Formats: sequence, structure tokens, C-alpha cells
Amino acid sequence: MSAQEKRRRFELDDRGFNEVPRKYRKYYRRWEGPGDKLQPNEMLCPVCKVVVRSNRELRPGDRLYCMACLTRLRIAEGANDELEAEVEY
Repeated sequence: MSAQEKRRRFELDDRGFNEVPRKYRKYYRRWEGPGDKLQPNEMLCPVCKVVVRSNRELRPGDRLYCMACLTRLRIAEGANDELEAEVEY
């Protein structure tokens, strides 16, 4: 995937994640277990196991903030060309 290609945009809905302030709830959802599939705009926080969501497609080098556990995440390519989150702080 080229860095010059346009990123897909996603419409986010409130998934009932009430551990963060109301205006940020659409950016988080609970992990539903091993059968849960992540979308191209979602990343699992390795610290608190909450799914962090974005309005746009995630790519390596992007940074996310998990408000649930106050962790800064950087997106990197992992095994099998899948994206994974690395904890910055």
C-alpha cells in the first residue's frame, strides 16, 4: 500500500463504551474475544485490551492514544503483514 494512496474513511457510532467521556466514546469499543475481527480502522490496545477506533484507515507509523489506560500507541507492521500496536509510553 503506497503512502500516496487515499485512506478510506469510516463513520463511527457510539458502541456504549462508558469508561471515557461521552464525546470520545465513539473512538473505543470493548474487545469481544478471539472471534472478534478488527476493521482497518481499529487497533487493540495491548495494555488494557480495549479496541481503539479511528475515522480513517490505519497504516504503519500512525499514532493512537488509548484514553482508557492513558497509553500512546504507534502502529507497526507485525507478522504476516498484519498491523500491531507498540506501546510508546
